[in-house]
Amino acid sequence: MAVRILRWGALLGLGAVWWWAVLRLALAPGAGVLEGAVAAGGWGLSLLPVHCVPKARAVRAARGGGGREGGSGVG
Repeated sequence: MAVRILRWGALLGLGAVWWWAVLRLALAPGAGVLEGAVAAGGWGLSLLPVHCVPKARAVRAARGGGGREGGSGVG
């Protein structure tokens, strides 16, 4: 339970910092390198493949065996 709370806290905190940077870049005339780096870094993280699977499971799925016993590999 505590890990879940920490994860949500980190997610909300980092999200707030990212939005602060984006809004500051868009609205404040004095925004600079720090805000740009935070905004670009957060956007870059969104490009990471978060639905990765181990190579063996990917090979099974590509062969049509699915990723689970008796399953379709979806889900």
